[in-house]
Amino acid sequence: MDARKTRRPVLPMGERCIYTFYMDPESRQPRTRETTTLVKLPCACANLRRTARLVTQLYEQALGNAGITAPQFTLLQTLKLAPGISQRQLAEFLGIDSTTLTRTLALLRKRGWLSAQPGADRRALRLGLTKAGEKEYERALPYWQSAQKRLKQALGEPNWNRLVDAIVHTAEAIH
Repeated sequence: MDARKTRRPVLPMGERCIYTFYMDPESRQPRTRETTTLVKLPCACANLRRTARLVTQLYEQALGNAGITAPQFTLLQTLKLAPGISQRQLAEFLGIDSTTLTRTLALLRKRGWLSAQPGADRRALRLGLTKAGEKEYERALPYWQSAQKRLKQALGEPNWNRLVDAIVHTAEAIH
């Protein structure tokens, strides 16, 4: 039997594991409760980073079928919802560093999905989607919706709502 499936993490007495839905990287199939036991780590950062990686894998798998990455889709979606946003505002809105944002925006620009118009002060460009960018967003949207639905179903509606509220509250509290 596979060692990964027989391993049992050691938990402090009385502690319970939190099950998080994620994909088996080898088979790309969902792991089940029977094969997955995650330890509740004492560090909030470690738990958040692990969960973020696992959730990202779920979305990457779905969006990969559309030939787009999760960060690319996030930018398309944000620019669709907030046309005319400056790059500085976009970085703050997404909580992303300037270097990473510049690199991802350059890829969108190269693909013809990004428009950049001079702002009122001419130092800040106003970003938006081209017609091709809007079309790409609409093409990738069902793949994103599929991942969103899978995660929502895995968590259940009440946990989904609590998760989203907790994530937003956490970001607001430390921003």
